[in-house]
Amino acid sequence: MRLLFAFLLVSVTLFSSEIKLSTTQANFIAQKVWQNEGAGKDKYLIWWNKGEDFASLGIGHFIWFPKDHTERFREVFPMVVEFMQKKGVQIPSWLTPETDFPWQTKEAFFKAKDEQTKKYKELFDFLKSTMPYQAEFMAQRLSNALPQMLESIDDEKKKEIIKRRFYEVMHNPDGSVNERGLYVLLDYTNFKGEGTLKSERYHGQGWGLLQVLWNMDDKEPNKQKAFAQSASRMLSRRIQNSPPERGEERWRKGWNVRLETYWK
Repeated sequence: MRLLFAFLLVSVTLFSSEIKLSTTQANFIAQKVWQNEGAGKDKYLIWWNKGEDFASLGIGHFIWFPKDHTERFREVFPMVVEFMQKKGVQIPSWLTPETDFPWQTKEAFFKAKDEQTKKYKELFDFLKSTMPYQAEFMAQRLSNALPQMLESIDDEKKKEIIKRRFYEVMHNPDGSVNERGLYVLLDYTNFKGEGTLKSERYHGQGWGLLQVLWNMDDKEPNKQKAFAQSASRMLSRRIQNSPPERGEERWRKGWNVRLETYWK
């Protein structure tokens, strides 16, 4: 696979990286991530997975909770809406960063989906028409991921290791941007989070970007492969630690197929 991030603008400082995408790049990333998350099919643009207590929306299957719902996972869709507001994107009049998912139960959601209610169609059309903006949001989230991870670490030696590995995945040895490496970091941060939220752990063990970087094998010269192998181990650990009623074993094969795109 060859990722075409021509003219990508990446400005890196010691503790942060600003990532800006052109329209062409944003469209490309949107389609790539959407293929990973929803097989590129419209029916998955708004979805509620079996074994989950929340809905997943957009190209990144951003989590959105119903009213009064609490979960261990980071609620990302309100962050997407806030990003859209700041970009001046046209948003349905009833939708704000404070809005709860409109349907309280999975049954109510699928009923609205089957009936193609006005609110469902407005939400679907919004998501369908803003895919490049959703990709831009993901790039912004990655820009904030490194400083967020470093702030969560007390040990200075560990901070340096995380920072070094982050840059090794994103860059070639000569310092230029590794196109596949950027895709890897952007996709995984959207896929499984930064790894800094303590509630996003089973038995105290996380599976996000932070944990994957920390458990990489420095002896593997292909840094994207090292990242993918570490991610596979972290997700296997997640499955092993997960509550049985969630049935997370059913996701193992699909997760590993996704990770293979990181280096093959």
